[in-house]
Amino acid sequence: MLETVSMRVPVRSAVRPLWNAARVVIPCIWRGKHFSSGNEPAENNRVTPMLRHLMYKIKSTGPITVAEYMKEVLTNPAKGYYVHHDMLGEKGDFITSPEISQIFGELIGIWFISEWIAAGKSAAFQLVELGPGRGTLTGDILRVFSQLGSVLKNCDISIHLVEVSQKLSEIQALTLTEQKIPLERNAESLVYMKGVSKSGIPISWYRNLQDVPKGYSFYLAHEFFDVLPVHKFQKTPQGWREVFIDIDPQVSDKLRFVLAPCATPAEAFIQHDETRDHVEVCPDAGVIIQELSQRIALTGGAALIADYGHDGTKTDTFRGFCGHRLHDVLTAPGTADLTADVDFHYLRRMAEEKVASLGPIEQQTFLKNMGIDVRLKVLLDKSDDPSMRLQLLQGYDMLMNPKKMGERFNFFALLPHQRLHGGSHQMNAQQSRPSASPVAGFDELTWR
Repeated sequence: MLETVSMRVPVRSAVRPLWNAARVVIPCIWRGKHFSSGNEPAENNRVTPMLRHLMYKIKSTGPITVAEYMKEVLTNPAKGYYVHHDMLGEKGDFITSPEISQIFGELIGIWFISEWIAAGKSAAFQLVELGPGRGTLTGDILRVFSQLGSVLKNCDISIHLVEVSQKLSEIQALTLTEQKIPLERNAESLVYMKGVSKSGIPISWYRNLQDVPKGYSFYLAHEFFDVLPVHKFQKTPQGWREVFIDIDPQVSDKLRFVLAPCATPAEAFIQHDETRDHVEVCPDAGVIIQELSQRIALTGGAALIADYGHDGTKTDTFRGFCGHRLHDVLTAPGTADLTADVDFHYLRRMAEEKVASLGPIEQQTFLKNMGIDVRLKVLLDKSDDPSMRLQLLQGYDMLMNPKKMGERFNFFALLPHQRLHGGSHQMNAQQSRPSASPVAGFDELTWR
C-alpha cells in the first residue's frame, strides 16, 4: 500500500493500477491517489457532456494534468463552465465582494484615484479589469469617478475589460453601457466589442491581456487568479511527482487522481528550496504577472490584485463550488466552479523585481485603511430604510468578519519602483509595506 497523501479531505484509497497498455508512452506504473472526497450523492455523480469529452480525451492520449483539466472544464469553447454559465449572485455558484456591498467597489475606485494623484495626475489613464464578472465592480468604480468628476475633469479615461465568456460580456454590457448607444461587435477583432458607459466613458472588450493597448494603466484583478489552471505536485521518496487525472478502472464513468511515474516538464516551476510536501503552481499566473510588471515598469500605473490566497505556505487548495457549497472537483465536471488559492509568494517572484510589490495583506486591514468604517457611517446616516440599513450592515460583516471574508481574502499590489523609492530600483523582495510615500490600503488613506 502506498503512503496516503495528507489532504483536507478524506483519502478514499491508494491503489497501483497499470496504465492501459494501449496508452503506454512511458513504461512505468501510474500510482493512484484520490484527493477528492468521493462522498457525492449518486444523483450528483452524473455523466455530463464535459465528462464524456474528458474521458474520450484521456482514452485517446492518456492521463491529463490538473491544469489541463481545469482549463477544459472552465474555458472549453463548446462546454466550458465560464463560457456558458452566469455563475455569480444568489442563483449562481458563488457571490463575490462587489455583489455583497457597493462599498467594496467604491473603495477600490478611491484607491485608483489616490494612486493617480500620488503618481502626478497623468492626462489620461486606462482602467483594465481582468475577469470583470457581471461588471458590478467596474460599475461601482465608475460611479466614484463620476462623483469625483471635479478631481478627474481634465483626465481622459477609458475602460478595457478582459473577458473570455461571451455570456458574461453581454451581462457586463447591460450593467455598464448606455443602452441608447448601440454596441459595436466584431468577433474576428482583438477588440470584440465596444460600447460607451452611462457617464460617457468608452469601454472595450478583449479576450487576452496582451491585446489591451499599452499605455499608462491601472489594472484590477478581483477573484481572477484563483481560477487559472494549476499544476499539482506531491513529494515522494523518488522526488517530486505531478498529480494527473485518469479514468477510474474500477468504477464506470468516474475520474480519479494518479501520480506521474516520473518527472514532468512543469516540475521546473518548483523552487529548489521548497519545504512543503505538496505544492500547486500556476504558470499562467506567472505569465500574466510578468506582462503586468513589464507594462507598469515601461509606462507607469499600478495593479491591484484581490483574491483568496497565501504567501507560499498552503498545500492542497484545489476545490469546487456549486450552488454556494463545496463540490467534489472530479464529479460532474462542467457544472461547478473550480478554484485554487493564489500563491502570492510565487506572484512576487514572477514580478522579478521589475516593479515593487506590496502585500499580501488581509482584506479587513486593507478596507479599514481605505476608510470603510467612515463610508459605512455616511451611508447609514443617509438611509431611512430599515432593510437597506440591515443590508449595509450585513454586507460590512461579510467583508470584514475574520471568519468570513475578512481574513480569507488578501490584497496585493504592483507599482513602479519610483512610486515608493524616488527612482531607486533596489528593494527587498519580501517587503510588504512601503518605506516611504504611503500607498492607500497598505497604509491609512490620506488626502492632500
